Amino acid sequence: MAHHIFQSSSELHSLALNNDELRNRAASIFASQPVADVSDRYSFLPTSSVLEGMRDHGWLPVRAEQQSVRTETRRGFQKHLIRFARAENLETWANNEVRPEIVLLNSHDKSSAYQLHCGLLRMVCLNGMVVADATFQRISIKHVGFTPESVINASFAILEAVPQIMDKVKLFQDRILTNTERLALATGAAIQRWEDLNTAPVNPSMLLNPRRYGDGAKDLWTTLNTIQENITKGGQRDRSRRRPDGRQMPKSRAIKGINEDLKLNKALWHMAEVLRNEGLRP
Repeated sequence: MAHHIFQSSSELHSLALNNDELRNRAASIFASQPVADVSDRYSFLPTSSVLEGMRDHGWLPVRAEQQSVRTETRRGFQKHLIRFARAENLETWANNEVRPEIVLLNSHDKSSAYQLHCGLLRMVCLNGMVVADATFQRISIKHVGFTPESVINASFAILEAVPQIMDKVKLFQDRILTNTERLALATGAAIQRWEDLNTAPVNPSMLLNPRRYGDGAKDLWTTLNTIQENITKGGQRDRSRRRPDGRQMPKSRAIKGINEDLKLNKALWHMAEVLRNEGLRP
């Protein structure tokens, strides 16, 4: 994890993904046509064309993924996600504790409109957070009569909102939680992830276990990121938990789906806002 702190200026540019790297991660970005059964009203605007426009305006792709599909006819057209960072923020990589990003979601199989969400990347652990709609309303653009410029213009609405969102991060950092509040946040996150705490693979308290030195701080921002990382990356084993047949519970699974990841991230952010403003009941 520590490698990103000691990179040269030339290496910093390599943090942005080129088209070959993007294609390896999410080939559906480069679909040359939509899935076969779209209507006449459907405007096909390939994500690849928006990608080039974003680059031209200083937004560089730093992460990409696509949804797994079981239907062969959807393969190559499925939902995909690209995270963009500002070029100037890549240049100052080592100095940034938190980096604002744009999370672009789209598909070429009718399963999603173009969506833009505000994201944050915590540099020390490469956690990719997504801001809840209550803080910044997602921008959704349907595939009916629109241009690449409409998506690019929307990206600058997010850029304008970044100072307000970074102020929110500072408020989270300044809010010191009690042990009861930390456990309440972890419990809410566990319910969001697994619904039934009795069958969850880990006790909510395990979500508070830091993965690195310095993440044991009790401020809201650090606690939120610790919980988010433990849930999204998985790999935790609670040896005190047993299945009904007496067998040991499996390790917690990492979150793989785009929809599930976005939903969880937004829910966690919302819980953190509630906790900061009103407090959560233990």
